[in-house]
Amino acid sequence: MGVLSKISSWMKLPSGWWKKIVLIGLSAFFINVGVDHFINPNFYISIMPPAFPLHAEAVYISGFFEVIGGIGVLIPRLRKIAGWGLLALLVAVYPANIYMALTPGAFPEAPLSLLYLRLLFQFVFFYWAYSVTKPAYNPS
Repeated sequence: MGVLSKISSWMKLPSGWWKKIVLIGLSAFFINVGVDHFINPNFYISIMPPAFPLHAEAVYISGFFEVIGGIGVLIPRLRKIAGWGLLALLVAVYPANIYMALTPGAFPEAPLSLLYLRLLFQFVFFYWAYSVTKPAYNPS
């Protein structure tokens, strides 16, 4: 048995390369973005709607949960709950994406089309996080 097969078996990765890529890609994305919340907090603070309280705290908390969720989807026992948690997190941060699209003047470096595309692309992430809660990703 090869090293990759042993790792796949130990992590109870789903069968099929596409599902493995989806799972590992989701993990890598959220870990990377979560860490970025700590490296570049000012960007994330700038996209928060002004009416929301505790901007810096919310950025660090969401970054923490992105990293935890990204790690959690790799752990078989936690995969399903981590997927649901990431889905909830995506819903919670969606107002920042709406704010960016509704106030393009605050983000002159981003084309308006990109701000609206970002809104639509979030639904891909919603589905991506939801997909790892399904039985195909969670062996019994």
